[in-house]
Amino acid sequence: MNKSKIRNFCIIAHIDHGKSTLADRLLEDTKTLSKKDMQNQVLDSMDLERERGITIKSHPIQIQYKHTDNELYVLNLIDTPGHVDFSYEVSRSLAACEGALLVIDAAQGVEAQTVSNTYLAIENNLQIIPIINKVDLPSAQIENVTQQLIELIGCDKEEIIHASAKNGEGIDFIFDAIVNKISPPIEKIESAPRALIFDSTYDNYRGAIPYVRVVDGILKAGSTAKFFGHNHEYEITEVGHFIMKMVKANELKSGDVGYVIANIRDVSHILPGDTLTTNQNKSKEPLPGFKHIKPMVFSGLYPSDSDDYNQLRNSLDKLKLNDASLIYEPETSEALGFGFRCGFLGLLHMEIIQERLEREFEVNLVTTTPNARYLVVTKDGSEIEVDTPAKMPASSHIDDIKEPYMSCEIVTPTEYIGNIMKLCQGKRGIYKNTNYLTKDKAQLHYDLPLAEIIFDFYDKLKSISRGYASFDYTLSDYRDGKLMKLDILLNGDVVDALSIITHADDAYDRGVALCSKLKELIPRQLFDVPIQASLGTKIIARSTVKALKKNVTAKCYGGDITRKRKLWEKQKQGKKRMKSIGKIAIPQEALLAVLQIDK
Repeated sequence: MNKSKIRNFCIIAHIDHGKSTLADRLLEDTKTLSKKDMQNQVLDSMDLERERGITIKSHPIQIQYKHTDNELYVLNLIDTPGHVDFSYEVSRSLAACEGALLVIDAAQGVEAQTVSNTYLAIENNLQIIPIINKVDLPSAQIENVTQQLIELIGCDKEEIIHASAKNGEGIDFIFDAIVNKISPPIEKIESAPRALIFDSTYDNYRGAIPYVRVVDGILKAGSTAKFFGHNHEYEITEVGHFIMKMVKANELKSGDVGYVIANIRDVSHILPGDTLTTNQNKSKEPLPGFKHIKPMVFSGLYPSDSDDYNQLRNSLDKLKLNDASLIYEPETSEALGFGFRCGFLGLLHMEIIQERLEREFEVNLVTTTPNARYLVVTKDGSEIEVDTPAKMPASSHIDDIKEPYMSCEIVTPTEYIGNIMKLCQGKRGIYKNTNYLTKDKAQLHYDLPLAEIIFDFYDKLKSISRGYASFDYTLSDYRDGKLMKLDILLNGDVVDALSIITHADDAYDRGVALCSKLKELIPRQLFDVPIQASLGTKIIARSTVKALKKNVTAKCYGGDITRKRKLWEKQKQGKKRMKSIGKIAIPQEALLAVLQIDK
C-alpha cells in the first residue's frame, strides 16, 4: 500500500460526548460493516462498556475509504477511552497516530477531559480536527461552544466541523478533513524495526497479542520479537491488520497499525508504551514516552465464603490476562480471612474489576475501604511504600508520612465557582489559578490529596454544580502530611479491615462518626459490644452496641426473690464467658462505613 494513502488517527473527547457513536457512523458510511452487523457502540465489545456507555479498552480498526478524488485511502482508527483512569492508555494511543478528531458535545461544551486530552494531542504533535457533535439537539449552544473551542486550540471558526454522529450530518466533511489535513505516516522501511505497543488482548490459543503501530522498519513472521521493557524474546508467528477482526498479512511496514502474534503466555510482558524490535535487526534506542503503569488506588478483595478463595484467585488470574494494569497479591485479615490486596488505576477501574468478578466469574466479594499509596519515612531514614493501614509501622518508628497529591482541573459554569472552591478547601486543596474559557465557563486548578478524592469528592462536585462541572486529575508529587493511622476496636480487638489513614485534623471527627455509624450497623449480640476508635494507644471515641436481653426468670411463678437473683447472676457470668470468647460477625455495610462518613 502506498504510504501517502494511509491516515492514522484517533477520536478523543470527554466522557459521553459521542466518540463511539462517531466511530459507528464512520464504519457504517464506509460499509466496513454491513447493516445487519451494525449495532450501537460496535467497537465496545464488553457488556460493561455497553451498559455504562463508556469505552474501557482501546479498539483499533482499519477502514477502506474512497475519497472524492477516486483514490482509495486506508484509515486506521483507534477509539480511545475517555475516563481519567485510563489516561495513560489514551496517551499511548495518541502516540500511535498523526491526527486526532476532537469531539465536543454541542450542549455540554468544553469539559475537563476535553482539555487534558487536547493537551496530550498537542504534546504528540497531532493534527487536531475540531468537531462539534450533537448539533441537532434542542439544547445545542453552537456559538458558545465554538468560542470555547477557539479559546482552547486557537483554530479559525471555519475549521470547526458541525456534525451529528447520530443522524450522519457532517460526516462527509469529517472524511474530507481526515484525508486533507492529517499527514500520512513517514516511511522508514530501511531502518531497524521499531513498533509502539499501545494495547493488547489475550487469546486462549494464541496467547497475549500486542497491538502495535510500526514506526520504523518492517515486522514479519519468522523474526524474533525483542522488547525494551524486559529481557524475554519470542518468535513472531503472525502479523496482520484490524478489519473488525484480525486479518493476517505478510508484513507490517512503517506507518502500519496492526497486531503481532508470538505465543506470549504472560500478559505482563506486554507493556503499553513499550517498544518492540527484532533480534535479527535490533534497534539501539526505544521509542520515547514509555513508563510503567502505577496503580493509584488499593483495596482488599475477599471472598464472602472462605471456601471460594481458590475461585477468586483463578478469576483474578484470568482477568489479568486482559488487563495488564491490574495488580494483586495475597493478603490475610484477621476479620476477613484470606484474600487479595489489589491495585487499580482509579475508582472506576476498581468498580469495573469488582463487577466483572461478580458477573463473569460469579464470585461473591467483600471489599475493604480503598486507600492511596503512602510513603513512610522511618526513624532510620529509610522509605517504605504503604498501600494498606495494616502495613503501617508503629507510630514510634515513623518520622514522616508523605501522601500523593494530584494536579486537578475542574471545568465549571462560573456560577458554581464559589461552592466548588469551598469544597476543595474542605478537602485540603491548594488553590493554583483560574482560567476563564468564556465569560460563562471557567477552569479551576487545584492540588488535592488523592485520599480526599477517592471517597466522595466527585459525587459532591456533581451535586453542588447540578451535574455541570467536570473533573480531571494527574499525579503531581508526594508531600508531607500530618497523617495518622486510625484503628477501630470491636470488643477490645483491632479490626484491621476498618483501619484508615487520615489527616490529624480530621482524626477525632472521623473516629466519632465511625463509632456512631458502626453502632447502627453491627448486629446486637448476647453481650455488650464496645466500639472504640484509637490513635496508637489513645482511645479517642467510643460507643456500645447493647446486649440482647433474654428473660431468664420468665418461668418463675412466684417464690422467693433469691431464686430470681441466682438466675440473673448465672446469666451475668455466662455473658462474661461469652464476651471473652465471642466472635462478632461484621457485615459488608460496616466495612463500607468509612465511605459513608461525611466530614
